[in-house]
Amino acid sequence: MRARAATVGDLEDVFHGLSRRMSDEYVAAGKDTKSAYDNLMMNLKEGRAHALVQDNRAVAIIAWHERADAADTLFAAREDFFNASTVRFCKRHIRHVQALAGNLPIHSRSWLDRPDVAKWFRVIGYVDRGRENGAHLFELPPAANS
Repeated sequence: MRARAATVGDLEDVFHGLSRRMSDEYVAAGKDTKSAYDNLMMNLKEGRAHALVQDNRAVAIIAWHERADAADTLFAAREDFFNASTVRFCKRHIRHVQALAGNLPIHSRSWLDRPDVAKWFRVIGYVDRGRENGAHLFELPPAANS
């Protein structure tokens, strides 16, 4: 797996085969697939989105937006993204995103109560910060050696 700057084609490919768990996540957040797509497109156009590519095919898009105290992530993925090797890749790549965001804490949210999601964030290095506006807030603290 590798990451590169996301393109409109990557975003379209991921949303064409969007996983059910991502659709469920958007609904639980009070959004629909179109608004999630639009939010990711805005970040893509601003140069803050990466395609996660496996076998020359985008399987996920991660985008981020810096605020004063943290960088918030947006995410979309195909079902084949969700496996053990992608967790290992994401553990490295999220630190790269964090560096691009000025080593701010990274905030990611989940609106679904799925134990596998909490475990995934924990393995990557996130800390569960409790609930915020109905979502589980996970925070990746700043890298120590920056």
